Amino acid sequence: MGSPGLNNRNNGQQLGVTEPISFGGPTEFDVIKSSELEKFLADAGLYESQEEAVSREEVLGRLDQIVKKWIKAVSRAKGFNEQLVQEANAKIFTFGSYRLGVHGPGADIDTLCVGPRHATREEDFFIELHKMLVEMPEVTELHPVPDAHVPVMKFKFDGVSIDLLYAKLSLWVIPEDLDISQDMVLQNVDEQTVRSLNGCRVTDQILRLVPNIQSFRTSLRCMRFWAKRRGVYSNVAGFLGGINWALLVARICQLYPNALPSMLVSRFFRVYTQWRWPNPVMLCPIEEGSLGLPVWDPRKYPRDRLHTMPIITPAYPCMNSSYNVSSSTLRVMTEEFQRGNEICEVMEQNKADWNTLFEPYPFFEVYKNYLQIDITAENGDDLRKWKGWVESRLRQLTLKIERHTFGMLQCHPHPNDFSDKSRPFHCCYFMGLQRKQGIAANEGKQFDIRATVEEFKHSVGMYTLWKPGMEIHVSHIRRKSIPLFVFPGGVRASRPAKVIGEGRMIMKLKSDSADKSCESTAGAVDAVDDKKRKLDDDTNQRNRKCMSSITSASGKVSEMSGNRSLPIIGPSAPTTTTSCSITGSGMNVDAPEGARLEGFEANSHCDSSNSVCVTQIPSHNGGEAEGSVGCSPPIRSFSSGAGLSCSKEAEKLAIEKISGPALAHQDFSEELDELEDEFSSMDKTKHFGGGTKGSTVESSTRKAGVAGNEVGPTKSSLQSGNLEELEPAELSAPFVNTLPASTSVTQRKPLIRLSLNSLAKATSKSS
Repeated sequence: MGSPGLNNRNNGQQLGVTEPISFGGPTEFDVIKSSELEKFLADAGLYESQEEAVSREEVLGRLDQIVKKWIKAVSRAKGFNEQLVQEANAKIFTFGSYRLGVHGPGADIDTLCVGPRHATREEDFFIELHKMLVEMPEVTELHPVPDAHVPVMKFKFDGVSIDLLYAKLSLWVIPEDLDISQDMVLQNVDEQTVRSLNGCRVTDQILRLVPNIQSFRTSLRCMRFWAKRRGVYSNVAGFLGGINWALLVARICQLYPNALPSMLVSRFFRVYTQWRWPNPVMLCPIEEGSLGLPVWDPRKYPRDRLHTMPIITPAYPCMNSSYNVSSSTLRVMTEEFQRGNEICEVMEQNKADWNTLFEPYPFFEVYKNYLQIDITAENGDDLRKWKGWVESRLRQLTLKIERHTFGMLQCHPHPNDFSDKSRPFHCCYFMGLQRKQGIAANEGKQFDIRATVEEFKHSVGMYTLWKPGMEIHVSHIRRKSIPLFVFPGGVRASRPAKVIGEGRMIMKLKSDSADKSCESTAGAVDAVDDKKRKLDDDTNQRNRKCMSSITSASGKVSEMSGNRSLPIIGPSAPTTTTSCSITGSGMNVDAPEGARLEGFEANSHCDSSNSVCVTQIPSHNGGEAEGSVGCSPPIRSFSSGAGLSCSKEAEKLAIEKISGPALAHQDFSEELDELEDEFSSMDKTKHFGGGTKGSTVESSTRKAGVAGNEVGPTKSSLQSGNLEELEPAELSAPFVNTLPASTSVTQRKPLIRLSLNSLAKATSKSS
């Protein structure tokens, strides 16, 4: 367990805001499992070839020469004398997965162009440099996004995907040995430059704050692959993106500085299964800095108190990198952490392999009800722009549904899009829908989300670059009606006979792995000699024990039927609207008045009604920290079987202390008050016939002034107290956004004072 005086590559300085949980080195078992993990990742095709690596380096070198040529041309055009023109310089930096060394074949390269103060972003970067790139035959798919939260120019250079950002420093000349990790580069720069520089500064800081870079890289590569297989890798959908996963893995490396990747992966799930969100994950203390830039501080900024899963960047100005996470997506991720933890415990008994951990998540088998969002455009270029815009707004649909149903209807967005090849310039997205666990499915009680869907369409329709043909269609479909094009090869897979445990923690029982996992999770490490049992009794009894132990967290085994011959409902015409209302027994979609679909019930078992959470606000100066409340689903405690060792109990206690105390969270509706601000700040709206589009564009903050039909606030059945049958509404019908009055956020006093030093001491004592 932790002890003072960590001696690592950072000159003996402690890495992290607390001491490590364990200094233990690898065992022979860890060496073997780490070797197996690296082979598994290599066999999965996650490493690029040497030829591709050389090609990327050549592209970056040529790109650096292009920007140097560009800045000289800009300087000459602005009237600088020839000496200053020759001294003018711009420089290329990399960040993200490429800089971290965890990129795979075909991955894009996140790059940053740093230029001097006289080279502007709006004219020189997005116009002059754009013109240069357009004229180059090796540059293809050039797509500038100047209105994005972080302005970017996307293109392919000799087949290598590039995302190019621009940072305009306050220097007249950019030195070739510029160190952008120094805070002074942020002096007198605009907000877009701060954001653009943040990617490089955070990436470099992560590499400085991990004790073993190679173990960090292998573990991060593993977790990125796991997150993609389990459907929780997508920042835009409300899950976590590359930088978020890097920060989470880096924190585990700090807590177990001498561990190999196999142990780091296991401890990743063990720690974050117990983590008490919304306590923040930090790699270093938050510092105010000397430039007066705002940093993440829930005590000062009310919006920071609403973040459900804070993961704080380590470079000044420290920010929450995971502000997109909602209560629904956090619920999904915590259940996946729980599943990963249980499988890793089985693997520690050497009774499962890495394939079990990386089983793809069966998204289209878990829920009974889905929303399907279809979008179309006139051509490929329009579809790419439209698709980016819609993607950037999908998270708002999740938030709106949560808000308007008071958190009783939960959404699970699929992070990927799908395309029906039989339809030109088309793609669609899916969301799983379920009633919150613990909410009684009273017959006749309904969740009417038709107005919510219209509101979502209204926000999407504010795309300022909307063109005719850009259309959107939202429809409710049942599991049996999922279109075939979402399945690999267009073939619906056979459904498992039994689905074990929570709705999201689904494990198929295989005859060989069932016996192994049940022995581990039941904690039966002694007293049973399997060889003395009869074969038939052995099989039956252990299968029963396995099912009981795996499902102990939720206490329920869901029976599912086998193969059926089911009708398939394809996407409807994009110009028509589907209105949705979910009842206690079904979900009405363009149904005749009074008609209902049967069989809507929860498939997941996460009850957040009694969750207890806290935001532990770190001290910026090493002093005491004050607590503030947030909103989060409950985190299940670390599972302990009959054979759990004392060392594991001590580790559990240390994790609980590091993850912070638990306090009551604020009301659910307050989490979504940001929607009020978003719509109240809009100044321009485009009226359209059912179309919407997107990229991460700030132009979405313009408000619509639509003359004519205005729709007042719609009362749900929960608000009015009785059930109203509403007639189907056309998706293309005019809709003027009117949101219900937001619940005011009451002023709260700090609920707890807790110093990080006390956490470290408590952790040390627990050993």
